[in-house]
Amino acid sequence: MLDFLRQNADKLLEQTLTHIGLTFVSLLLALLIGVPLGILISRRTKLASSVLGVAGVLQTVPSIALLGFLIPLLGIGVGPALVALFLYALLPIIRNTYVGITEVSLLVKEAAKGVGMTDNQILTKVELPLALPVIFAGVRTATVINVGVATLAAYVAAGGLGEFIFSGIALSNVNMMLAGAIPAALLAVGFDFGLARLQHLSVKKLRVGAAAFVILVPFLSAFYLLPGRNDKLIAGFAHEFYGRADGYPGLQKTYGLQLRPRLIDQNLMYEAIHQSQVDIISGYSTDGRIKAFDLLVLADNRHAFPPYGAAPVVRQVALDRYPELGPTLNKLAGKLTDSVMTALNYQADYKKEAPEAIAHEFLKQAGLYTTPKPGERTETVVMGSKVFTEQYILAEIYRQLIEGQTQLRVVTKTGLGGTQICFDALRTGAIDFYPEYTGTGLLVVLQPSAATLQHLPMQSDSVYQFVRQQFQEKYKLDWLKPLGFNNSYCLMMRREQSKQLGIQSIDDLVKYLGEK
Repeated sequence: MLDFLRQNADKLLEQTLTHIGLTFVSLLLALLIGVPLGILISRRTKLASSVLGVAGVLQTVPSIALLGFLIPLLGIGVGPALVALFLYALLPIIRNTYVGITEVSLLVKEAAKGVGMTDNQILTKVELPLALPVIFAGVRTATVINVGVATLAAYVAAGGLGEFIFSGIALSNVNMMLAGAIPAALLAVGFDFGLARLQHLSVKKLRVGAAAFVILVPFLSAFYLLPGRNDKLIAGFAHEFYGRADGYPGLQKTYGLQLRPRLIDQNLMYEAIHQSQVDIISGYSTDGRIKAFDLLVLADNRHAFPPYGAAPVVRQVALDRYPELGPTLNKLAGKLTDSVMTALNYQADYKKEAPEAIAHEFLKQAGLYTTPKPGERTETVVMGSKVFTEQYILAEIYRQLIEGQTQLRVVTKTGLGGTQICFDALRTGAIDFYPEYTGTGLLVVLQPSAATLQHLPMQSDSVYQFVRQQFQEKYKLDWLKPLGFNNSYCLMMRREQSKQLGIQSIDDLVKYLGEK
């Protein structure tokens, strides 16, 4: 853990500053809106239930769902992250401002009127000072909430400590997860402690503290600007790609490529480049959105990415227990070529067709669809998949194939996340099989020595045979026959932009960045 922190100290500092900035930009916005709203409803109490009700409903919406709703409206990046954090901070600030003011003693208010104070003077010199401890309790709650929710900003490429957390989950890297989670927890505890001390000051000292806090919040908000990026080309990489040996680290080693990528959920990368919010993305060579969004796959002249032949990986125990499983899965061997898989992905990603319908039509055209036979299915096989479109389609093809060709019942555990999560689930028996790629099995799971890789021909058949043999010997897992397509990692740019810049390959990209 300490070694990881030392090696990533600069990145950790950048993420921490970004996280603080996100938290306090949203808090500042919530204070500017929430405090006046709280004052307003304390004067017009008929509005109180409606305003508090709306703010309460907004806070009950799950954060991922809220971000999902905001992305089509605001795109990716800081916009949806700040709006989501702002909405989560509103309720405690509005509610505590309202409660703090309405709970000021009527006798005190009458005394203020008796000495000739106007309504505004009563508000600023009597009600707000007496309500400050309650208001700060709301600010304290909003701050702690936002520190936690701000980790989700990494989902939409807004940065923060969530980058380490999401990457750690994708790679099953505990040190990486803790490098994001521990600082986030410490920030929440630290801010909560500081605001608690401020909240319990005497009224006179609290006024001074409140003034200092009002000055401090814009200062802390500016932290979001400190790690600013002025790159000529903005890259958006999936969290798993950024940390995998066959991803960005492999490009750095092979090409000397140096970028400061924004980390983003892999399902949002294509929309980000389509909307010109990033210029380069990591992607998959069979993705249907390459054609839909007119993207160019940069040529990998130095073969940084190995072959990624797709095939099901199955527990040997499951093959022995269900003799019909292996032959059934092998009926798909060679049926899914690069062009076929790209077309299926296009139907899901761009035409928004359901994986069930896509799988049904494919199996019918391939002559493999059989209507499931009635009757009780006593044996169950558990299938997993990763969390991207192609895997959902493959999982549905497998399910319909197995239930049509056998009497096995298929239980699906889709969306398991990164490679390591799927592999661990398979190895421990939580699932019986899942679709995998030979290059991933080679570099992410097996991780052979440099000498072994040097002598291994990077050809589809050679990599498949090597990976299959090693999986059988080390893990008692079997790679069945390849499906027929190669879904390689790749870098992509908008075709028009790549033409303007003269970038057709990763070598061209490195040269361009070096010149700039």
